[in-house]
Amino acid sequence: MSSTLRTISRLALRAPPTAKLSALRLPAASTSSARVLVRAYSSQQQRQYQLPRTRKAGTGGIIGVLAAGALAGWYFYSKQQDETPAWKKVNYQSVYKDIADLLEDENYDDGSYGPVFVRLAWHASGTYDKKTRTGGSSGATIRHAPEAGHGANAGLDVARRRLEPLKQKYRNISYGDLYTLAGVVGIQELGGPTIQWRPGRSDLQVEACTPDGRLPDAAQGADHVRDIFYRMGFDDREIAALVGAHALGRCHANRSGYDGPWNASPTVFTNFFYTELLENTWVTKKWDGPKQFVDKPTGAFMMLPADMAFKTDPRFRTYIELYARDQDTFFNDFSAAFAKLLELGVKFPDDAPTYRFKTLD
Repeated sequence: MSSTLRTISRLALRAPPTAKLSALRLPAASTSSARVLVRAYSSQQQRQYQLPRTRKAGTGGIIGVLAAGALAGWYFYSKQQDETPAWKKVNYQSVYKDIADLLEDENYDDGSYGPVFVRLAWHASGTYDKKTRTGGSSGATIRHAPEAGHGANAGLDVARRRLEPLKQKYRNISYGDLYTLAGVVGIQELGGPTIQWRPGRSDLQVEACTPDGRLPDAAQGADHVRDIFYRMGFDDREIAALVGAHALGRCHANRSGYDGPWNASPTVFTNFFYTELLENTWVTKKWDGPKQFVDKPTGAFMMLPADMAFKTDPRFRTYIELYARDQDTFFNDFSAAFAKLLELGVKFPDDAPTYRFKTLD
């Protein structure tokens, strides 16, 4: 009998709580069985002080499992974050907004950095050579001294300095993406068409800088213009659309050597470049600077020699006349050509999305 009781007691000690409760509900088949049950219950009461330790051990085990799970989750999340490409970690609509907030400044030029942002994006992209597959916005080599020092890039340090705080704020954005997105902002926020844009450009070191001479020379004519743009892969219609960006901004004598705006609204994107080119009378400016043209009535507006080539060249003139009378067509053609310009030579990730950004208004 005593051996039976010891056996039951050992079983009760080793059994889980549910098993112990089951043991207490065993049917009493005889008087001896009843005594066994009573002693088992008494033994259960004597072991009350052991139960809290059992519960604590169980709670600690649960906490340990939860902590281990949390640690594992953190590890895999961190590992996933480390493996996520930098360009995917950027909120580009937020970058767009922050760039747009930088545009207005009554102390700069005509009150907006938009035109110089467009010029930065264009010059960062317009170095592409389709034969050698070098140049273009992927690499952002325009930020390095050798390329920044090219004559055509004079004055663009103003735009780069203006944008640098955003590069520090959004450390995962590449300079190539930042500069081209700034061009998109400049076009859209100044009243131009929506420009499709994709992220994923990689920055390159100084060794990748392009040679001087890949950007258009404003003193040249139609043949030179075609040589430059054909090298990039554009046709005459696309070239004529892109030159319409001269509706924005002005030339500076201390940068390009030329001086003055192209029209009366240099901070609004319109088709005025074409209407002014065709409808105004242009004469050679009398001054000590390089050859340029000014409007005969006021002398307030200017055209470059390369601009005048679009008026005199028959094939270019066809598109100039089209855009002068139809701003919607100009906007559509410019949007496509400018988006193409910004992507020249860029090897985008397969999953790079295409953005159509909302303007601030």
